Amino acid sequence: MTTFGRTDVQPVIQVRDLTMAYGDIDVLRGVDLDIHRGEVFALLGPNGAGKTTTVEILEGFRQRSGGEMSVLATDPERGGDAWRARIGLVLQSWRDHRRWRVAELLTHFATYYPDSRDPAELLALVGLTDQAGRQVDRLSGGQRRRLDVALGIVGRPELLFLDEPTTGFDPQARHEFHVLVERLARDEGVTVLLTTHDLAEAERLADRIAMLVGGRIRACGTPSELARRAAAQAEVRWTADDGTPCRERTEDPSRLVWELHRHAAGPIADLEVRRPTLEDTYLHMVHREADGTDGADGTDRDADEEAPAA
Repeated sequence: MTTFGRTDVQPVIQVRDLTMAYGDIDVLRGVDLDIHRGEVFALLGPNGAGKTTTVEILEGFRQRSGGEMSVLATDPERGGDAWRARIGLVLQSWRDHRRWRVAELLTHFATYYPDSRDPAELLALVGLTDQAGRQVDRLSGGQRRRLDVALGIVGRPELLFLDEPTTGFDPQARHEFHVLVERLARDEGVTVLLTTHDLAEAERLADRIAMLVGGRIRACGTPSELARRAAAQAEVRWTADDGTPCRERTEDPSRLVWELHRHAAGPIADLEVRRPTLEDTYLHMVHREADGTDGADGTDRDADEEAPAA
């Protein structure tokens, strides 16, 4: 279902040179993004990087300082009720409607949409059937988060914004939610923009990941593409003939393994290659920003010139 990489389909989200300033503070300093239909796209970055500001601008809740953008073929600053009905939101914190009962609240929200999901089916989908008659303010934190997700998808959105969606979920609930997101994208063509601090979640769910650091996109690509960009070297581990554990860091692990086999008298015991991870890439980008080692124009001097653009 994913169409990213195609040039014949208009992106669901298209952003060019997005800037945002609060007084003298530049929060966003020229963000470019293309996000396509059916794509699960993760936006990562440390606190203060501009993730929330970016998402709020895309949702139409905040006016930008500069740049051009299109969300579902509409400038968010001019989006009306019909446009908003095509978008689903799962906010990081939502504490309204505390005295409503769960099923009543979902049923009420469903009336706002022309093709809403059946509330009972939705409760089963997010694992809240047993809490249907409970007041919202009596839900646990994890249950409340599931209700937030249900409210976000009750209207069958074309575009779904997920802001830290699995906060408070236990491992089983998190797994079930991941399956749900994958199904929405694969089977229904829903485009998902996910912000999360859980790198494992981003790696599991996202077709592509953008790293927003210091108000700019420092890297964008698939999880494997980003891992290959990490400045961290791969680590090769093995056990020598005398039983000594060995390890060596290298930028060319394939060549090192070839050399080991060439000089070995027999099979190499416990041979293992550990390549840079998404976490290595993320931490590298954040540390370079903190150290002020990025280029004056915001580019990463170590970045591969052939790396995928956002």
